[in-house]
Amino acid sequence: MKSVPKLIRRFVGILLLSSILLIILNIVLLVVFTMRQLPNAQPWKTAEEVVTALYQTEDGNYVLTDEMALELSEADVWGIFIDNDTKQVVWKTDNLPDAVPATYTLSDIASLTRGYISDYPTFTGEAENGLVVLGYPKKSFWKHMWSSWDYQLIANLPKTVLTVLIINVIAIFIIYVTANTKLLKSVKPITKGIQDLSAGEPVQIKESGLLSEISANINHTSDILQSQKYQLRKKETARANWIAGVSHDIRTPLSMVMGYAGQLKDDANLTSEERQKAEVIVRQSKRIQNLINDLNLASKLEYNMQPINPAKQNLIAVVRQVVVDFINMDIEDNYSIKWETDAALIVCPVYADKDLLKRAISNLIQNSINHNEQGCKIYVSVTADSGRCTVDVSDDGVGAADEQIEKLNHAPHYMVCDENTTEQRHGLGLLIVKQIISAHGGTTIIEHSSYGGFSVKLILPIQK
Repeated sequence: MKSVPKLIRRFVGILLLSSILLIILNIVLLVVFTMRQLPNAQPWKTAEEVVTALYQTEDGNYVLTDEMALELSEADVWGIFIDNDTKQVVWKTDNLPDAVPATYTLSDIASLTRGYISDYPTFTGEAENGLVVLGYPKKSFWKHMWSSWDYQLIANLPKTVLTVLIINVIAIFIIYVTANTKLLKSVKPITKGIQDLSAGEPVQIKESGLLSEISANINHTSDILQSQKYQLRKKETARANWIAGVSHDIRTPLSMVMGYAGQLKDDANLTSEERQKAEVIVRQSKRIQNLINDLNLASKLEYNMQPINPAKQNLIAVVRQVVVDFINMDIEDNYSIKWETDAALIVCPVYADKDLLKRAISNLIQNSINHNEQGCKIYVSVTADSGRCTVDVSDDGVGAADEQIEKLNHAPHYMVCDENTTEQRHGLGLLIVKQIISAHGGTTIIEHSSYGGFSVKLILPIQK
């Protein structure tokens, strides 16, 4: 169930990434907003500039330079100059509203410095002998008149902001996990069901929650697969029973054919040509009998119906016995067998069924004989290396094409035939070999022989 933790990690990762991106976005927006508000300090600077641009003439009147007057007019800003001694307005702009008083007390000056005059936001500039006051249009600025803050609050502001940020992240995480808990609970049985489905096991998931539709589809798929599996099992059983039945039914009439053909072959009253035809019938009947036996054995091995009686065996002794049996069959003239096992290798222990092993080695040697009518040399060897025993049966005969070898190594059945003959080539016999070795936990490798022909290697684990 590695998928559920992975899914949770993905959800949490998305959450954290979203939170980080949101925080960065907020910081960027804050910076942009702050930069846009920086010009709000301009009224104070303008007031200071007015102080500089305001000068007194010889007759004692105050005059503002034309350039600064034009700037104030374009911004719809009015201005006054309050004398320090008299607290009277000694200079004013032409657009001064009527509501603006001409005389001020100290408390009025304190109020307008941090606030408003008749709802006009005011900004001041200090002169040597008075105070310049600029009034901006109503609702152009909002002024906080009681801007006093606790010192410790300002000093601890970074820590406070960080704490609030962490609390927010934790709160968002808890909300996110809580909101997705139900989804995760629905995902877990679905992932388990998919794993069981791939293993061929029946699946039945509770069809409820956010993913109920997916659960229903998985259940339906499981029902279909189980039905197909049952039908396939029935077909395989029927196939195995049919092969066993046909094999049994053919044996009796085939025995009669072989018996009568054998009598005819030895009957001196028949002509030589008739006895040769009878001999062909005997030979082909034996071939049919062997094919039936091979087909029956292959079917049993395929469906695990063949009883295997494993015991500790010396593989070298088993292979040598098969080789000796073939040599004693008087085939030395056309099919010489070369024993190439290292004389120093005396024992190669394996845990196997001796009869089935002999059958596998016999099939390989017989294969080389059957498929090399002009004769060949057969090389048999046993080696031991890296905890494995390897039996190599090779020949220097006609061999097989690359395409044929590829099919023999990977074909799931035994129907491998030459294109130019109706007889089966490297087919059923090799299938039985592969099945026998597989049943013993080994491996079969079919390849070109180093002698120019055909080669099969049987690899079995060493029994310690």
